[in-house]
Amino acid sequence: FGGITLACNLKSEQEVDDIIEKAKRFGGTVAKQPQRVSWGGYSGYFRDPNGYYWEVAFGESWEFDENDMLVID
Repeated sequence: FGGITLACNLKSEQEVDDIIEKAKRFGGTVAKQPQRVSWGGYSGYFRDPNGYYWEVAFGESWEFDENDMLVID
């Protein structure tokens, strides 16, 4: 483990599931299946073919702007 996890914030649980499935199809390894998590969201982890870990997550209270960027207050 290189000490860093990349993150992808998504708009639905279905998008999380879809990204995990795509990662598997393209040579990634699922490190943690998507599931409901303690902070109230839904997330999973995969390791890409280059060895980087990614968290893909969805939060019900998250808002996105017109460019689909997560709004952080």
